[in-house]
Amino acid sequence: MAATSAPTRSALPIVVPGQLTLRTIRGKNGPFTVGRLSTPIGEFAVKDAELEQYPEGKYDGDFVIRYIFAKSYPVAGGARFEVRANLDGMTLNGIDKLSRDEARSFATQEVDPLDEELGTQPAETPAKPAKASRPAKPAPVQASADPLVDTTPFGVDAPTPAAAAAPGSTEEGDVALFGLLWPLGDSVKLDSTIDRRALRAQIARLGDLGYALDFKTQEWSRQAELQPA
Repeated sequence: MAATSAPTRSALPIVVPGQLTLRTIRGKNGPFTVGRLSTPIGEFAVKDAELEQYPEGKYDGDFVIRYIFAKSYPVAGGARFEVRANLDGMTLNGIDKLSRDEARSFATQEVDPLDEELGTQPAETPAKPAKASRPAKPAPVQASADPLVDTTPFGVDAPTPAAAAAPGSTEEGDVALFGLLWPLGDSVKLDSTIDRRALRAQIARLGDLGYALDFKTQEWSRQAELQPA
């Protein structure tokens, strides 16, 4: 039988204790989430779509690693190499806030996983003109379009991409957005295997509708239904 072309992986998933550190970064497509998983067998980058649902922080728990693979991709001015873990599940026990240094460690050289899936390359920095014919007007301050640059100040939540869910403000739009999940019940479990852009739109819309994620059950519940820890 011919060998598969998929990344090299272990014969069976393994379960390891560890800590998953998540950082939410503001990019050209809106907020995106990247993670680092520290375990007794090593430290890995994690960029599974499942993580899009979770607020940034440090999560302790047990993690089911489906496979581990090497990944390289272009970044501004060169390339980056990292070892990634693909998760097949996790049981989370608690969450702590990121320190300023931990947050800053994710602030640069991170590519939106959506751009990777779409095959979008980071934009090259344009060369400066030799001489301007007249003084250039200062550019207005706005969010950077470069997916490698996080323009969200530390400690300030990035705005949700609610516009991505349009016309999600109407029931007709919600039906189209959530599909078989509609009508939504008191609790909702999203399917992270769908298109990542659609998943982000569902997450943003659930927030607009008054739902919050319970990271222990990995389900979204109406906030009125959530009980204090």
